[in-house]
Amino acid sequence: MVGRMRIIVAGAGIGGLVAAMKLADRGHDVVVYESVRALAPLGVGINILPHAMAVLDTLGLVDGLLELGVATEELAFFNRHGQLIWREPRGRAAGYPVPQISIHRGRLQLALFDAAQQRLGDAIVTGHALTGFEQSPGRVTVELLDRERNETVTDTADLLIGADGIHSTVRKHFVPNEGPPQWSGNMLWRATSQHEPYLTGRSMFMAGHRPHKFVAYPITEPVDGLQTINWIAELDWTEYGMAGRESWNRVVERSLFDSEFSDWVFDWLDIPELIAGADQVLEFPMVDRDPLERWTHDRITLLGDAAHPMYPIGSNGASQAILDAQALADALTNALAPGGDGVDVALEQYDLERRTATGAIVLANRGHGPEVVMDLAEERAPGGFDSVADVFAEGELEAVSDQYKRLAGFVRPT
Repeated sequence: MVGRMRIIVAGAGIGGLVAAMKLADRGHDVVVYESVRALAPLGVGINILPHAMAVLDTLGLVDGLLELGVATEELAFFNRHGQLIWREPRGRAAGYPVPQISIHRGRLQLALFDAAQQRLGDAIVTGHALTGFEQSPGRVTVELLDRERNETVTDTADLLIGADGIHSTVRKHFVPNEGPPQWSGNMLWRATSQHEPYLTGRSMFMAGHRPHKFVAYPITEPVDGLQTINWIAELDWTEYGMAGRESWNRVVERSLFDSEFSDWVFDWLDIPELIAGADQVLEFPMVDRDPLERWTHDRITLLGDAAHPMYPIGSNGASQAILDAQALADALTNALAPGGDGVDVALEQYDLERRTATGAIVLANRGHGPEVVMDLAEERAPGGFDSVADVFAEGELEAVSDQYKRLAGFVRPT
C-alpha cells in the first residue's frame, strides 16, 4: 500500500488549515483551495480549549499564539445581578500542560495560514471556490472557479476533505435538501472594546440566563492599562426574525439591544460602559444544523463546521474542528502503516469517532451546555441570593461542569 496520498482540502478556515498541516507533517501531498482571494482578520474573539491547544502544540504553535492572545485562567458564571454562581480554573491554572487561549478569530486564522504556508508553500491556493466534484474508484476530481480569471479549473486527488464551513458545498452535495442552518431564535451581538482589566484580568465570564445573557473575555494583554475585551450580548429575537444569511461581518447599531443591559452595572464590571466602548458591533444569529448520519462518502469526508456546526456554547466550535484534524490524520497514518486496514476503513473510523462525539455536543449545546447553571439560578432565585449554597445542592454545580467536560473531551487532569 502506498503511504503517501494526494489530499485536497476545501477551505482555509481553522479546521482546514490544521488538517492540512497535520497531514503534510505525516508526509502527504496536500493542497488547500480557499474561495476568498485574500484572507482578512474577520470576526471577533474565540476560545481554544486545552485538548485542541494540545494539537496545536504538536505543530509548534502555542508560544506564538500566546503572544497574540491571552491564556485564560478562569471561567465564571454570574446571575443577571452580577452575583457569582460558579467559577473554575481553566488551562494551565487547572493543571493542563497547555493553556486555554482567548484570541481574535482573525488573528488566529492568519497565524494558522502563515504557519501552513511555511509547510505547504504554493499548495495553499486562494481565490478558488469549489463548485463540484466527481468520484471514480479511489480518486476524486474537483472543479473550482478561479475567481481572478473567472474560469473553471480541475484537480484530482486520492481524498477530498470538505472543510468549507457552515454553507459547505461538499455537504450540500450529499444532503441537497437540508436547507439553511436552523435558527434558535436568539441573536448574538459581538464586539470588542478597550477596557480596564476586570476580575483576574484573564477571566472569561457569562452572566444572566437564557436568552438574556452577556459573555466577555480579554483577548489581549494590557497595554497602557487597557485590554481588548471580546463581548457577546444575547437576546431572544424571534419576534423580529433574521435579517438574512448569517455573516461574521454584518455591522449593526448597538441601539438594537443595549437598553436590555442598561442596568447591568456590577461592582466588578460596568456592562453598559463596555458596550458603549465598542467601535462597531457585529450581528450573528445563533444557528446550527442537525447531526448527520454520515460524513464520509467513499473518498470524500467532512470536517469542522461543514460537518458539525453548533451553537457557540462551551467554546467548542473551533476546538472540535481542530480535534477532527488530529483524528483524521491519526486514522490515515494507522491505515497506511504496514499491515494497516486501508484508507476506506480509516475514513469510516474517523467518521464514527468524530461524528458521534460532535453530534453529542451539538445536542448538548441546544440544552445550553454548562451554561444551564445560569438558567437554574434564574429559575430558583430570580431576585438574587444571599448565598449560592441556598440555591444549589452541594456538588451540583461541579457535577454540571464535569459532565460537560467529559462530553467535550477535556476532563481536567487529576
